[in-house]
Order: sequence, then structure tokens, then C-alpha cells
Amino acid sequence: MRIISGKYRGRNLKSPPSLEVRPTSDRLRETLFNVIAPRIQDARFLDLCAGSGAVGIEALSRGARHATFVDRSRKMCNLIKSNLELCGIDKIWSDVVFSEALPYLRRAIWQLGLPSDNRFARRDAWDIVFFDPPYADDYTRILDTVGADAAKLLTEDGLLIVEHHHKNELQEAVGQLTRNRLLKQGDSALSFYQL
Repeated sequence: MRIISGKYRGRNLKSPPSLEVRPTSDRLRETLFNVIAPRIQDARFLDLCAGSGAVGIEALSRGARHATFVDRSRKMCNLIKSNLELCGIDKIWSDVVFSEALPYLRRAIWQLGLPSDNRFARRDAWDIVFFDPPYADDYTRILDTVGADAAKLLTEDGLLIVEHHHKNELQEAVGQLTRNRLLKQGDSALSFYQL
């Protein structure tokens, strides 16, 4: 795996040691970033089920202000940290969080609901949330959670992007979100949701 474009272009990343983790292919990553190119500069980016961290690192390479990487595997979190170090990305530009996606989102929703003077409050919603769980997982609970509180989690013109198997038909509308684009490439698909 390598970084395709931007500041860290051409850097090779360490791959997951297990075949159970399915990294987003270079080709699909390139398609994704061609679509979101106008939005990536200075964006706050959330990479849920981050795996190797390639998507979030690509976002940082192309000008994202900050990336948060969330994965339920301690090994993957260590791999992400290693890949960030390989690229020379300073810790102030990223957070790596060892957590299941759903509890992480619930905690973020709670924090965003706190008054800004509260020391536990998170002050900024995300411009882009990229969700790429194992294809066999149930997407519904995460989509419902993000959809129900999208106005808190996402900026006004923020995006939720879901990578899924092309045969897995996701809902057109989820809570406050509506799918406005579906891209298919090989066995994979990207669904783009907005408020």
C-alpha cells in the first residue's frame, strides 16, 4: 500500500498482517479522493474501522487539518501509529483511538452535546466521516447512530462515506442523512450521505 497523492505521495505503508483486514484498494482510494478533493483541504476527517489507516493518512497527505483513526483492534491501532510515523506525521495532526465504532460515536455525540466551556466537550464536528467495516458486519447500527445525530457529528455540509460490498444495498435515507451518490468499483461500493 502506498500514499497516492499529496504531501506524502509515494510513501509505502505497512500492510495489515492478517487477511481478515481488507484495506481499501489504491484504485478505490483514488476514486474516493477524486470525488472529495474540493472538500479535503483543512477538513476534520474521521476514519472509522481504520485498519491500516491508509484512508485517513491519504486525507492528511492531501491537506486535511486533522484525522481521527478508530479501530477495535489494538494491533491495527499500533499499525496506524507506525504508518503515521513512517510518513513523519506529527501527533498534533491525528488521534488514534482503540475502540469499537459504536461506543466511540456515542461518546462523541455526548461530548458534542456538552457546553463548550466543559472540559470534556469536543468543539468541532467532522467534515468527513469515512466508515469501512468488514463487509460481513451489520452496518445498520452505525448508520442509524450517525443518521440520528448527524447535525452534531457532521458540519453543515459534511459527508458520511460508507465503503461496502456492491451487493449490500444500503438505505437511501438514514435519520437526518440522505444518500446523494453511489459509486461502484469491482466488488466495492461507496455511498455518500449528506444532511
